[in-house]
Amino acid sequence: MEKSALVYVGLTVVTVFLGIFVKNTEFVPRYIRGGGRYGESRCATRQQAANRAASFGVYCLLAGVSACRIAVGNDYWVYRDNFKLIAQNRHVSSEIGFNFIVKLFQDLFGYDNYLPIFAFFSLVTVFFYVRALEDQGSYYAFSLFLLMTGGYYFNSLNSVRYYLALAVALFSMKYVLRGEYEKFVLWVLAGAFIHKSILLVIPVYLAARFLAAARLKKWHYILGGGFLCSLIFCQGLYREIIFFFYPYYRNSVFDNGHLSYVNILKCVCVLILCAICYKRSLGEDVMNRFYFFLNLFGLVVYCCGSFIPEVSRVGYYMIISQIFLLPRLLAQMEKGWLRRLAYAGVAGAFGMYFILLLREMYAVDIRLLPYLNWIFN
Repeated sequence: MEKSALVYVGLTVVTVFLGIFVKNTEFVPRYIRGGGRYGESRCATRQQAANRAASFGVYCLLAGVSACRIAVGNDYWVYRDNFKLIAQNRHVSSEIGFNFIVKLFQDLFGYDNYLPIFAFFSLVTVFFYVRALEDQGSYYAFSLFLLMTGGYYFNSLNSVRYYLALAVALFSMKYVLRGEYEKFVLWVLAGAFIHKSILLVIPVYLAARFLAAARLKKWHYILGGGFLCSLIFCQGLYREIIFFFYPYYRNSVFDNGHLSYVNILKCVCVLILCAICYKRSLGEDVMNRFYFFLNLFGLVVYCCGSFIPEVSRVGYYMIISQIFLLPRLLAQMEKGWLRRLAYAGVAGAFGMYFILLLREMYAVDIRLLPYLNWIFN
């Protein structure tokens, strides 16, 4: 592992350290209820001011590393070629909103001036990540640690459109929890102008919210079993629906029937922890139950959805909620050896995953390392 990998390691350590100064546990319930709209003071307390300062520092560091990159990611130059095609008004497969922004930036900064375009999408993606942490991260530093070591931030240096949509989906969860479904749908529709796969989260998140607030009855289990059977016996129908929106995925390298065993294992371990913490943390806590059902849906997708091209990305829309669920479950456990063991297990597992992720970043189909930026390179 060469020296530039230390940029990623150092970024993770420094941002998580800054995140320690964000004391968010008291404020997240208010943010989920809607903040000032529900009669609370709009004047920031000293702790809220400190939270915002530390969070702004996190944003600057994450956005800076992302926005200043050059030639990082296996699709970096593919995007650059697409930028040129968009400027020439030629056909590309990306969505209309993405194409409009690219065309606008090339008109402003000049043809083939691609650095401002990458920088813009970096700034926006990180903004939605950090805002989601502020609004939903009851234990901000731990959630940030999981975001970083889980690879969600670093993978956003690749697949620019998809990870912006993922960040918008993460940000939009708060509107589902508040019951502000119109805002949720509007944000998702806005994200669909960048990557239309985000439309999937409308039925998924709404179903998870409904189940989180409901007392499960027999018909819920029957309906869930029917859907599970459809994933097994109606794969051809689902594939035709997918290829209607993404025809270029048919028989592509992404259409490979791949099973993500790592993500299956992550979902299983999270659900086991949920079972352990059920009475204390899941029985009546709608927020935790919402995240729980998203992880359950993610497990179903990973186990039964190998026919879906890029199934890992589909599942990410659901299992990224782990960054909020795990810290809440662990914090609400009774103090004792089991809680310490669970903390060590989660931190150790994500830390090991991060190490393996760093090693894989040199692969030709990932190429997130070596890290280069236009300031020094």
